[in-house]
Amino acid sequence: MAEGLATSVTLSLPRWLIDQIPDLPGTLATPEDQMALVHRLADRNWREGGGGPFAAIVVDAGTGELVSVGVNVVLGSGVSAGHAEVMALALAQQRLGTWDLGAERDLALVVNWRPCVQCYGATLWSGVKHLVVAGEGPELERLTRFDEGPVVRDWAEQFEARGITVTSDVLRDQALAVYRAYGESSATVYNARGSGPIDAVDA
Repeated sequence: MAEGLATSVTLSLPRWLIDQIPDLPGTLATPEDQMALVHRLADRNWREGGGGPFAAIVVDAGTGELVSVGVNVVLGSGVSAGHAEVMALALAQQRLGTWDLGAERDLALVVNWRPCVQCYGATLWSGVKHLVVAGEGPELERLTRFDEGPVVRDWAEQFEARGITVTSDVLRDQALAVYRAYGESSATVYNARGSGPIDAVDA
């Protein structure tokens, strides 16, 4: 008889971010305003030691209302699935009481690079109608040594085919600056068994 099996998983934002939430703007009018917040959270996140240099927010695409925030919590939680996009999407779903973020709202996920292979699927099935990214390409893997997985070359077209608009290159240089600082630090790169990206090239 199996005993001692885990029966639940809890992922929470780090305390430093929870403490900041009352001071976050309720509305971020432009993609640049939205991405600037994402970059600020991503840079703070890795310096706090709870996860990688990644952050994401969910906003109302029409009004700019901030619906949720997320950062990478892999190291703090011990859960490899605790990526920023997963956190932001799940917290938006919890706040709105629905698994389909496109059922009644016109929502966008804003994140500081093209989603990794895990977050690609999470975004695809979340119901959001827009994806805004700082950039795409192998630079993230080269600068950070993270393995983003075999994301297909037509990743953006696959989103578009499912009614999810994609906007790229929003404050791209700022994203690269965060990744460069992370890569030059002694922060933990948590690829499973220490593996790295395969030639840091898109699949």
